[in-house]
Amino acid sequence: MSGFFAILNRLKYIDRWGLMHGTRRENVLEHSAMTAMLAHALALIENSLTGSGYDAKEIALKALYHETAESITGDLPTPVKYGSERITAAYKEIEKLTERRIADTLPDILKDALTPYVVQNRTESERMIIKAADKLAALIKCIEEKKAGNAEFAAAYETTLEDLKDSNLKSAEYFLENMLPAFGLTLDEILSEKGRV
Repeated sequence: MSGFFAILNRLKYIDRWGLMHGTRRENVLEHSAMTAMLAHALALIENSLTGSGYDAKEIALKALYHETAESITGDLPTPVKYGSERITAAYKEIEKLTERRIADTLPDILKDALTPYVVQNRTESERMIIKAADKLAALIKCIEEKKAGNAEFAAAYETTLEDLKDSNLKSAEYFLENMLPAFGLTLDEILSEKGRV
């Protein structure tokens, strides 16, 4: 018996933004799906704008599994996770150990194929794309909360937006300019001329 997918299924019980009051809960499973879609798009955009040659499908899969450890560790809030270099280093070690523990639950038929995604092994350029996608997913959450009248996410919005602007990724710049504004619109506005770039 393999418990691998049963463990990953539990990501839907792990709430993000634990220190924030939100109008709608967001779980790690839905965040991972959105991050994977965004990472795939950023890699494709980066390839188109800069000729980078990213393997967009590979990056999407790595992004899909980027929070696997949280099915056991939970989502440690950013101020704690990055509160000091010692805490950050210790948490990174805990994440690696947890990823390996989860990978060990894979059945033999999938172990070789999926372990490289579960136990995160990314190049620096892949890490940059996935990090930008992760930040974009967070920025989109902030926009949703602000749109609902929740000022709790205003500072997180500004900080996350600045982080994305500082990423020096052409794809992030393109997304911010050409796609992000649609997240502030209603569905009718998105489908109308107003929502078209």
